[in-house]
Amino acid sequence: MITIMEPNKVKYPLGAVSSIEAMTFGEPGHRTFRLDVHSGAAYCSLWMEKEQLFQLGVYLKDMVGRLSQEDRDKESDLREGTWSGGELTVDFKAGQMLLSHDQGSNAFYLQAHERGAEDQEEGESPRSDEPGDAESVGFWITTAQAGVLGEEALKICAAGRPTCFLCGQPINPEGHACPRANGHTVLEAG
Repeated sequence: MITIMEPNKVKYPLGAVSSIEAMTFGEPGHRTFRLDVHSGAAYCSLWMEKEQLFQLGVYLKDMVGRLSQEDRDKESDLREGTWSGGELTVDFKAGQMLLSHDQGSNAFYLQAHERGAEDQEEGESPRSDEPGDAESVGFWITTAQAGVLGEEALKICAAGRPTCFLCGQPINPEGHACPRANGHTVLEAG
């Protein structure tokens, strides 16, 4: 879930990122999604659900689209420099994500918090029993980076399985027993 809120305290304040990229791995129906973030000597992999990546793309595209052409072309004045805390590698599955746009700096701030024990899927064990040990990062991206990331995220999400025109559920390569057709008609992809 993506929420627009005031920033919380994070474990790793990465500052301004030098690069951010949305990625996907696997075949449609079995894909995993990730944001790769670089800031100074810090590297962060944020694993997420397709819906999280989709909502991130929608939000960024919408917010950048609402800006005037002058603001889109204007250089972002990031609030912080890049990570200066030495080498750092952070890798976790994102739960709550917080986003905001700062008009004064013409930049976006994103926070991601590790998926908590209450959010764990069945069979998964929490990474830690201590609530204070949960991973979290916060970082700034420019308006130009936000525009590119929004487009990338939406393109990746759209490249998945086609959806059924009757029920809206994804159609697997082997077909789809549509509940709106009472499962009697198997629809095929493509």
